Amino acid sequence: MRAYIYLENGVFLQAKAFGTSGTASGEMVFNTSLTGYQEIMSDPSYAGQFIVFTMPEIGIVGVNEDDMESAKIHASGVLMRDFNPTASNFRSQKSLEEFFKEQGKFGVYDIDTRFLTKMLRDNGALHAVISTEISDEKELKKLLENSPRISEINYVAKVSTEQIYAHENGAWDPASKAYSALKSNGKKIAVIDYGVKRNILNELCEMGLETQIYPHDVQADELIAKFNKGEINGVFLSNGPGEPKALKNEIAQIKKLIEARVPIFGICLGHQLLSNAFGFETYKLKFGQHGANHPVLNLQTKAVEITAQNHNYNVPEEISQVAEITHRNLFDGTIEGVKYKDYPVFSVQHHPEASGGPSESKYIFKQFLEIL
Repeated sequence: MRAYIYLENGVFLQAKAFGTSGTASGEMVFNTSLTGYQEIMSDPSYAGQFIVFTMPEIGIVGVNEDDMESAKIHASGVLMRDFNPTASNFRSQKSLEEFFKEQGKFGVYDIDTRFLTKMLRDNGALHAVISTEISDEKELKKLLENSPRISEINYVAKVSTEQIYAHENGAWDPASKAYSALKSNGKKIAVIDYGVKRNILNELCEMGLETQIYPHDVQADELIAKFNKGEINGVFLSNGPGEPKALKNEIAQIKKLIEARVPIFGICLGHQLLSNAFGFETYKLKFGQHGANHPVLNLQTKAVEITAQNHNYNVPEEISQVAEITHRNLFDGTIEGVKYKDYPVFSVQHHPEASGGPSESKYIFKQFLEIL
């Protein structure tokens, strides 16, 4: 198939496509990870975005059920330099093309991803439309102008669970080629699902935490009542997609949890929502931080940790008025972690479970257990 791409800066490109035919709009960002394309595609945090992979070869290890971070592809689409239609890996269960057809998505390839990455670096994340059905540049431009931006859609409501459920898998064990079983230490937590990744839940269970996942719009009063009765020991705020400041109700519920002095741990969007709940509004980065090779300085240990990242928003420097800054990104100096001064609350911007990616930050889950 042919694919036609129109970006808000007026750039019009042609490429090839695989999977299903269709037309989609979204925000285009680039990801610098060398591995883990399946985990990236199935990360709910990418809802409403096109992912440009800087890794030129995509598809060669195929797809398997164990590496899914959620039930489906949430990204609007993916762009790559070279698409490998034939999988070659002992864990592969299907090819990437079979996966895309099942998911009703299309991927774009045979395009200069280095050009796209440089353009996004210089211009910032760009609103784009991609189609295998429409080839006319003017029609694509009109379609893009009439499509909503990522900040105008509540993607959290689209990716969050609708039902409360328990998660009981621990971390992946390469030796047994399976996830370990939960070995409870008696501590129980509520996870508010803004688009949570399965491997984050796995790492929480690996710490022995009995984990129940709640919809994004769960009322704080319900969780506070459970906390006061000893039915839960704390709350985890998950990663997720979109503009954090737009989530007014979620921020209001987090404020109540803070005031009730419930222990809270937040990752990525959860980290950003906590900042807003404390009264310090988040801001949008130029092109965001997306990849599994970002150096972060732990200001407490002075260790440099290579981390996995996926976000377009960040917390402001003014957060230091109410929180100790614990981590900083060494690419741009932005805040990567905070511990609030007068509350049992802390959060990080990066993804310490890092699936797939480096595991140097997994100790952060242990810190949550210690607070509980």
